[in-house]
Amino acid sequence: MARPKMLKLSEVLEEIEMSRAAFYRMRARGQAPRLQKLPNGHLRVSRADLDAWWASCEERAA
Repeated sequence: MARPKMLKLSEVLEEIEMSRAAFYRMRARGQAPRLQKLPNGHLRVSRADLDAWWASCEERAA
């Protein structure tokens, strides 16, 4: 079974066109996609989590 695609935080920020500060403000309010911290301290977001987050944003906007 293939491992899920994991995106770097910088890749996520570029895709959603958001600054790091704005992302962390959303995260503090519980409104950002789930982050996973790797043993080396780097942060990743799974493609599935990001896609689900996008879908929930679209539903709230509709």
